[in-house]
Amino acid sequence: MTTNKLPTPQLFKGIALFTPGGDLIYCIDPSKQGRWHLHLCSALQEILDLTEPPHFLVPCYTATIDHWLDPRTQQVRTFAEAYPAVIRYQALLNAIFGTEELVWQPAPWQEGLCDRMVLTTYYSSFPQLWEDHDLIVRLDLSEPVPKYQQPVIAQKGQLTTQGYVLRLFVAGHSATTERILENLHELLERSLGQPYTLKVIDVLTHPEQAEINQVSATPTLVKVWPHPIRRIVGEFDRVEKILQMLAIKENF
Repeated sequence: MTTNKLPTPQLFKGIALFTPGGDLIYCIDPSKQGRWHLHLCSALQEILDLTEPPHFLVPCYTATIDHWLDPRTQQVRTFAEAYPAVIRYQALLNAIFGTEELVWQPAPWQEGLCDRMVLTTYYSSFPQLWEDHDLIVRLDLSEPVPKYQQPVIAQKGQLTTQGYVLRLFVAGHSATTERILENLHELLERSLGQPYTLKVIDVLTHPEQAEINQVSATPTLVKVWPHPIRRIVGEFDRVEKILQMLAIKENF
């Protein structure tokens, strides 16, 4: 596994949220102020293109850690616990939090919330959560107003899901939008040698998505996957620029 990790502070709180398929999103809080469950769920919604944040995962697929200074002994101490469904990922948790061979404690199982039959009722609405995308995502919430940032993503091996994930941000429905979509679909079908997902987002209807993705003008095309994230603004008549963004070479 190759990991591109940010440095871990000596004293911190951390939280990790897994999916049933084995993907992981986590964050580290040097100020030891927050827990950030909601932000992790919102980021998962964006990354995996879910219909809504998967809050039902929190009571079942969470691991938390507190690296703190004991005022009596002035020694750094650690308390770490994980729910039974994810405690098998101790080696991975120690890798992302820099805690070497720490033994994690099992957190109390919440009866009624984590029953396997109850969880499977969500499968039809959130099938992406049961797929393994081989993702480890660190969410950076160091900004004064927490918002979704481009995450650090490490591959746990060769991706099992290949393809492109694209977002097209537009302002309203118009003939220009239709023409852009038509030309873009034609280009992608002709030039991409693998599957792709293209999601159209109207910033007039979903202004929060424009803020989350740092989109300040339309139309904007964002390549979410594969990394690195790239974007192009208002130059959809320049085919070579789009192909360059997608890292594709085409003979004209």
